[in-house]
Amino acid sequence: MKAKIKSAMNYPIAVLVVASVVSGILLIKVVPQFEEIFAGFGAELPEFTQMVVDMSRFMQEWWFIAVAVIAAIYFGYKEAHKRSQALRDGQERLALKMPILGDILDKSCIARFARTLSTTFAAGVPLVDALESVAGAAGNVVYLEAISQIKEDVSSGIQLNTSMKAQGVFPNMVIQMVAIGEEAGALDGMLDKAATYYEEMVDNAVDGLTSLMEPVIMSFLGVVIGGLIIAMYLPIFGMGDAIGGGGGH
Repeated sequence: MKAKIKSAMNYPIAVLVVASVVSGILLIKVVPQFEEIFAGFGAELPEFTQMVVDMSRFMQEWWFIAVAVIAAIYFGYKEAHKRSQALRDGQERLALKMPILGDILDKSCIARFARTLSTTFAAGVPLVDALESVAGAAGNVVYLEAISQIKEDVSSGIQLNTSMKAQGVFPNMVIQMVAIGEEAGALDGMLDKAATYYEEMVDNAVDGLTSLMEPVIMSFLGVVIGGLIIAMYLPIFGMGDAIGGGGGH
């Protein structure tokens, strides 16, 4: 499940990297060639073209500093992420609040909770010990803290569903299924059903997200790369119109 979510995220990241590299090459290598041609026109450039030319000049002068800054930020973040538990926790909390992706991550944590608890409890592991395993497999600090608290509550005699409700992170459907499982003595079976349901929801959401991202990313590429190309041809179109108008006159 985690691999599927990661692979869905890798696609837009790869496209953004490629778009950045292609845009950089166009600005540093291609736009200056057009700039030399425009210099021979002796006319004022359209605003959009002038903006791209200014960007090109900036990139030609500062591209190595831009690359160095990006590399420094990337490696600095990786090192800080490795060393700082607070940063990792903050990132995990923020991830759950993100639009679309946050909902998928939330459902995957619930699926992981239900699947791990169902498997360990069905294997005969006592509930308190099973919850300790589940906390380690939570995959997100919000659920890790909630499950750790549930473990404390269950150890002191509070019912599992009551403690889950008090944490405020589990959906009502899962809480109700756990309550039924506890009443009927079939907790592992009900958790298994909940896990299957949420795993299917995550699969469908990831597939939907991938399908949605493809046209959005293609549109983004079209706007970025197409915009640069149009900016370079605008003065040529303008010159063609001027010549055509002059000839007609």
